[in-house]
Amino acid sequence: MIRLSAAVLAVALAAAPAIAEPVAYDFDKSHANLTFSYNHLGYSTTDGRFGDWNGELVIDQETPANSSISLTVNVDSLDTFWGERDQHLKGSDFFEVTAHPTATFVSTSVEKTGEKTLSVAGDLTIKGVTKPATFDVTINAIGEHPMEKVPAVGFDATTVVKRSDFGMDMFVPFVSDEVTISFSAEALQAK
Repeated sequence: MIRLSAAVLAVALAAAPAIAEPVAYDFDKSHANLTFSYNHLGYSTTDGRFGDWNGELVIDQETPANSSISLTVNVDSLDTFWGERDQHLKGSDFFEVTAHPTATFVSTSVEKTGEKTLSVAGDLTIKGVTKPATFDVTINAIGEHPMEKVPAVGFDATTVVKRSDFGMDMFVPFVSDEVTISFSAEALQAK
């Protein structure tokens, strides 16, 4: 009787669904873009991007609060598609790249807000100044990647920050204080 009960318990445990755990993902940088935009004098929107960054992404589909993301950005990789403006933005009036070569974002909480949406709060550090920032995230797809045949995720994330909070207030309010940061990415489950 004891052996039969032990055998039934073993079969039941083996048949029970596995408890999901957080899973690490690697960014596919060929399908990822970290950009920013701001209003110029009320006439136009100026866009830029950072071409060099690294990140860590951990996803817990069952319990999104256990998920996390961190990014480290090489600020010198800034590109607004106009060389003179790039040099000005990298200089002492704005990013001071020589003194502050990196910017970072480290999540502190992840909250599911809808069927395919999340709110990801964290600490954004630019020019040595750390302020809270919250990204609104839309999950575009999560599942097996059709080409790579491994678990994958794709998402778009946006937030708005005030550049003056990070010591970059030149030309405010004529050039907008508010800057939209957008991050669109695909990531594949880490091997």
